[in-house]
Amino acid sequence: MKPILIYCYDAYCGWCYGFSTVLKKIAGDFEGEFDIEVLSGGMIINEQKQPISIMADYIAKAYKTVEETTGITFGKDFLWHIFHPELSDWYLDSEKAAIALCIFKEYYPQRQLEFASDLQYALNYEGRDLCDNEAYRHLTEKYNIQSETFFHQLSDDTYKEKAHYEFQLCKQLQVTGFPCLLLQTSDSKFYLLSKGYTAYDVLKTRIENLLNEL
Repeated sequence: MKPILIYCYDAYCGWCYGFSTVLKKIAGDFEGEFDIEVLSGGMIINEQKQPISIMADYIAKAYKTVEETTGITFGKDFLWHIFHPELSDWYLDSEKAAIALCIFKEYYPQRQLEFASDLQYALNYEGRDLCDNEAYRHLTEKYNIQSETFFHQLSDDTYKEKAHYEFQLCKQLQVTGFPCLLLQTSDSKFYLLSKGYTAYDVLKTRIENLLNEL
């Protein structure tokens, strides 16, 4: 089988947002050498809606570290919610963004890494609420997907089940944090490439060495 680069991420993971630029470069460097599969990990799944305030203090301290380490920038519209949680109507839930990715894969399976990156940019830079259907309208337009069809699919249990299957798959792969990157070379053989944010040069060397061994 052709190797598969499996990227376990979450749309609400700030380190994944920072990792997106690394992965885009990696995808370009190794184009054609492996397929890419993005799995949503379900980092924040709540039966009860949890307001942004439960994580605002942590994010307010951590986002600068992510920026300094990765070179990514968090946008002022996102940070407004972090620094004014008492005024924000945001709540935290990974489910809808995961459902959106599952829907998108059926339209453009070869562009799922690009779409996942777009989701994170929409949240962390543009300040779009990924729990609100309207947060996806500009992406349906970008990818030429009929918006109302996409919104209907967001509430379809079929795609909800697909998203939760991905959450369970990440657990089966023993992923305990995000981002996490693996290379699958057979039905039962997986190689861990990175656990947490990994710099581009380090990751590229790891992949080159592994591919040479294979």
